Amino acid sequence: MRRSALLVLLIVAVAAPLRGGGEAKGKKPRLDLRATPRFSFSPAQLLFTGELVGGDDVEDLYCPELEWYWDDGGKSVKESDCPPFEAGVTKIDRRYTAHHEFVQAGIYTVQLTLRHTNRVIARQTLTVTVRPGLGDRSNY
Repeated sequence: MRRSALLVLLIVAVAAPLRGGGEAKGKKPRLDLRATPRFSFSPAQLLFTGELVGGDDVEDLYCPELEWYWDDGGKSVKESDCPPFEAGVTKIDRRYTAHHEFVQAGIYTVQLTLRHTNRVIARQTLTVTVRPGLGDRSNY
């Protein structure tokens, strides 16, 4: 009786990774977000770069909708009209850039959200500091 129970346990342990269609789930990349420059004086024109690092090239990463939240009352959304995805053929873009001007001094928390078919696939935030420049009378 003990040997048969051990054999059943062994079969279950070996078969467990094959559940769910026998496919391993892809590794999820992380989203890095950078600003250039990170500190500036108003009015400040900054370049933001979001980059997916690591993970597998899966269809969910192809042609995402980008939403930039600037924390100054502004938001930018970029939707692309892309050709259909072909596994092993289609190139997945992993780098996204945007320029934004902060007119007034302040500490801003910028957020980049990547969506695929209305589902969030990655989100990252970054804090930038804009100091008062010449003529900026904002209360910072």
